[in-house]
Amino acid sequence: MSAPISFPPFLQQGDLVTVISTSGALREFDALEKGMDVWRSRGYRVELGFHWDQKEGYLAGTDEQRRHALLEAWKNPECKAILCTRGGYGSARLLEQWQWPLESPKWLIGFSDITGLLWSLATVGISSIHGPVLTTLAEEPASSQQRLFDALEGRGLKPLMGQGWGGGVVSGKLFPANLTVATHLLETPLQPDLKGAILALEDVTEAPYRIDRMLTHWRLCGAFKQVKGIALGRFSRCEAPVGSNSWTVEEVLRDRLGDLGLPVVSGLGFGHDGENAALPVGCWAELDGDQGSLKLHFPS
Repeated sequence: MSAPISFPPFLQQGDLVTVISTSGALREFDALEKGMDVWRSRGYRVELGFHWDQKEGYLAGTDEQRRHALLEAWKNPECKAILCTRGGYGSARLLEQWQWPLESPKWLIGFSDITGLLWSLATVGISSIHGPVLTTLAEEPASSQQRLFDALEGRGLKPLMGQGWGGGVVSGKLFPANLTVATHLLETPLQPDLKGAILALEDVTEAPYRIDRMLTHWRLCGAFKQVKGIALGRFSRCEAPVGSNSWTVEEVLRDRLGDLGLPVVSGLGFGHDGENAALPVGCWAELDGDQGSLKLHFPS
């Protein structure tokens, strides 16, 4: 279930943003500093939140530490946006019996494992940004960095262009996600209402048969029957092992999505290992399966 989605207040230069680690343990310390420098160069004040450099196995600290950091940043009235350091794994562990305080909504930015937080926020009617985490931000092309700040500061966003599979034009709320993470959120309280939505999916380091398995799960549980269209970003490092008898990931996507009767656009510029265009969660979007475009009506 989902509430109607609204945007948090747009950012202004001089605002305070807080850095937290919600998922995997941080190891890219130089990249983190470069990402913070990008924000500082844009006129923002950047602070490190609680427990940002902690380690607990493969996690960035215990669940209690990471919840504490998230809650303190969210409740801090001075903080206007939360910057996730990296993905990995662990965001969903924070959300068991979790309730978002609704009195001070703010932007939360990340992708990959951060999908859990983005989709959870959507269920309570708060938009967020599917976009670069702090440790990948400095490696983004200048146009992608500009797009992120255009989104956060309330300016319009250019369409993304890919390869259309046909199917015509549809409009609906946009729900970007990492496929693996979103698959594990299906039919849980963290899944937003996908009826009439446009899905935007990406993934990394998943063998083609695993992509097949996940998409087949979406088919079997009826999730694809709810949506109006599918936008596909980058599926990077998703090759089969050398010497194995396998379809390519592109062939799997065609096989599992091409017969749904939905507009599909592939090859869009978001995801891992390349340009990761910022996508506001829950914004109104138009997907053109013939022309291969994804247009965002943002801000609206």
